[in-house]
Amino acid sequence: MAESKARLPRTREDRRKEEEFNALELWKPKTEIGKKVKAGEITDIKEVIESGKRILESEIIDTLLPNLQTDFINIGQAKGKFGGGKRRIFRQTQKKTREGNKPVFTVMSVVGNGDGYFGVGTGTSKETLPSREKAVRKAKLNLMQIARGCGSWECTCGEPHTVPFEVKGKCGSVEVKLMPAPRGTGLVVDDEIKKLCRLAGIKDLWSKTKGQSRQKINFVKAFIKAMQRTTKVKADNPLIKRGSIV
Repeated sequence: MAESKARLPRTREDRRKEEEFNALELWKPKTEIGKKVKAGEITDIKEVIESGKRILESEIIDTLLPNLQTDFINIGQAKGKFGGGKRRIFRQTQKKTREGNKPVFTVMSVVGNGDGYFGVGTGTSKETLPSREKAVRKAKLNLMQIARGCGSWECTCGEPHTVPFEVKGKCGSVEVKLMPAPRGTGLVVDDEIKKLCRLAGIKDLWSKTKGQSRQKINFVKAFIKAMQRTTKVKADNPLIKRGSIV
């Protein structure tokens, strides 16, 4: 009976975790931060981000945030009648050459731990799998910390469940305004932006958008610029006194 249990087939998630563990064991860091993380001198991701130095090795994030989750943004669209194809994560473009059409696939990935840290990255390749891997790696290298709080005047719970104050972001023609919502409201945002909010640890949020919001790449970049402003406001701002910031 014990032998039959030991021979149970492993799931794809188990194989992925095993591969990541083996990759970290064989990892030979080349940067100063990577060597300190490998040696155990740095054990907190906050220390790395506050140092102001760029993260050039994705293994640093894998070591300091082992519970990181991954998701993909639907930036492409499958072929369909009258442009009604289903949305998908791959955006395919083609280049005309003498040899024929050369397709290129672009993927946008988002990673986060659900507790104030998330990152977004894009990957481009001639095949689908390498583009996904590049997007995940770049998302880890672009990891950022955001400030959360209880900024709604309708809520006084004091827990970090929404943005601490109203913030705006713009990219291209897309402009996003994020407003703090009381606890229990949920995410009143676009379906693709919900993926970023969940991985960043935002549970309640109101939003207002202008421009071509169907262009998801610009939409996501505008959202990122808005979230970055949560950590750039000075501590003596009166808006912050509405709720605690984490």
